[in-house]
Amino acid sequence: MNYKIHKFLILIGLIGIMMVSVIGCGKKEENATTQTEITSEDGNATEQIDEIGSSEANSSKAIANTGDYTFTLASNNSWESGDMVYIQYDCIIKNHSDVNGSDWKITIDVPQGSKLDNGWNGEYEISGDKLIITPVDYNKEVVSGAEIPIGFILATPESFSADKAVLEIGGNQYALGENESPTAKTENTEVTNDAKDTTTEPVDKETSDKKVATKDISGTPVANHGALSVEGTNIVDKNGDIFQLQGVSTHGINWFPEYVNKEAFSDLSKYGVNAIRLAMYTVDYNGYCEGGSQANLEATIDKGVQACTELGMYVIIDWHILNDKDPNVHKDSAIQFFEKMSKKYADYDNVLYEICNEPNGGTTWESVKSYAEEVIPVIRTNDKDALIIVGTPNWSQDVDVASNNPIQGQKNIVYAVHFYAATHQGNIRSKVETAIGNGLPVIVSESNISEASGNGALNYDEGEKWMDLIDRYHLSCFAWSLGNKDETSSFLKANVSKTSGFSEGDFSDSGKWYLEHYSK
Repeated sequence: MNYKIHKFLILIGLIGIMMVSVIGCGKKEENATTQTEITSEDGNATEQIDEIGSSEANSSKAIANTGDYTFTLASNNSWESGDMVYIQYDCIIKNHSDVNGSDWKITIDVPQGSKLDNGWNGEYEISGDKLIITPVDYNKEVVSGAEIPIGFILATPESFSADKAVLEIGGNQYALGENESPTAKTENTEVTNDAKDTTTEPVDKETSDKKVATKDISGTPVANHGALSVEGTNIVDKNGDIFQLQGVSTHGINWFPEYVNKEAFSDLSKYGVNAIRLAMYTVDYNGYCEGGSQANLEATIDKGVQACTELGMYVIIDWHILNDKDPNVHKDSAIQFFEKMSKKYADYDNVLYEICNEPNGGTTWESVKSYAEEVIPVIRTNDKDALIIVGTPNWSQDVDVASNNPIQGQKNIVYAVHFYAATHQGNIRSKVETAIGNGLPVIVSESNISEASGNGALNYDEGEKWMDLIDRYHLSCFAWSLGNKDETSSFLKANVSKTSGFSEGDFSDSGKWYLEHYSK
């Protein structure tokens, strides 16, 4: 789960997106933007940019003109630790022109004493009060019509909003607009995310040619649908019909093993839940690789697998990396673990394997892919056909990046995208549609309508947009998480102490929301 760092003192949430569009002449609404000249170092006016205007202008939800490049910078998570404030920023450079751009550089004003905690898809340097970001080998060129995602976590001695930043590319400089009021930022964020949503029908021919499996009326999900496989971008059942897993993930089984029981899973199945994800942390809180009892964790997994098997439900065995960031850190342990699991459950039609939960902290797709290319053959030695889920960079968000260089020579591979709807919105949905358009099979193996921290306000509107996309592309979806932890993403209310025999009143608001969707 994204950013589940339990020792942090404050989770602030979405700060907003500052957006500037440069050059070009596009249609715009009256009073939506104002024009400001950017001058070069010699004092001569170089070009005009559209600059986000007043709060009143932003409340009209107008979008600035589209020019040759769109430069966005968004902070989607913040917390305090010690005497520093940590802020995660995501940045996108998008080329709207007909020619490729190259040799870009971003310069951001930051407070003195700032330190870089993590950075990905770029080279990072802090010099005084400037953070300078330049390309790495694989993203020096911004291809026409394409975009480059960049991201970093900055530790600052005080609260900070990156409202002064400059993109240099092709000999020109493009700057963010003036700092908006908090109200204006909120309105503008909604516009930007909405603008990136699309309403296109599935582009994969496999989807339009295939029948969608009907909901189970009698019999169990596994009895009716059998072993699952991948065709095109779709998960299909034994009959070749498109099949959607509707799942719930446990919280870390090293935290909450008591919810791994047949009765609890049976309670969920009455609402249309047909799959359980067993999240086994590798590092955090006495994880499998650092301090935890491997025998006890394996026993809990087996208890969950057997419970799902008896109920005819599907089950994911999840190697839940988080604070280890790069799955290669414990690759040898992963190989040993999946060799053991795949041998033990080789004859189980209902078992799926998720080999790396959320690569993060600048871990590249190339690193994840190389890890997967070593782990997958180990599973295939014992289980030739089981579905294998591969996480993607940036907390399993960059499925678009994976779609440009997918794993070759393996079948029944699906790629994970995770979302928390109060934080991850149109920009991440756009990544999913890009990946599917490129032929990549995608699964939502973790999600909620809370903030990315797993806590905070619920965003029902964005949740519905995610469900629309999930239904449009017949994606499988898993909700985080089965437990009574005092956070808004928990399936149960914090004051519910029972571990099974749940009634409707025991479920949290987010739990009820998912179960209502699964019951349709």
